[in-house]
Amino acid sequence: MANEAIPLFRPGSDVTVQTTAAVTGKTFLGVSGARDTTTGLVKVAPATAAGAVFGVAAYDAASGARVPSISGPGTILFVTAGGTIAAGAQVEVGSGAKAVTLASGIAVGQALEAGAANADVLIKLY
Repeated sequence: MANEAIPLFRPGSDVTVQTTAAVTGKTFLGVSGARDTTTGLVKVAPATAAGAVFGVAAYDAASGARVPSISGPGTILFVTAGGTIAAGAQVEVGSGAKAVTLASGIAVGQALEAGAANADVLIKLY
């Protein structure tokens, strides 16, 4: 699988979701609609900048595909950065559903190391 996100520590379980748009592994997912009535799966798409997140895409997936969403408070995993992030900084969703330093959105995690744009940064999810 391309661009796979592999958690360092995960206290909960992955949730299988159905995409309504193409998603990129190691980026944030947001709920994109009502649960699918046939499969019962939560529908997701790339998370909106400064918005809430459902989890992190485990790998790249096309629209309409099923993909594991990695989530849960305390989960530590690599997320793709959308800009420079300092170690210890709180992060929010930026453009492209990537992690950016918290400015005015919802804090979704904390960077455990410094990172640069388009690099994978170790994040502890809230």
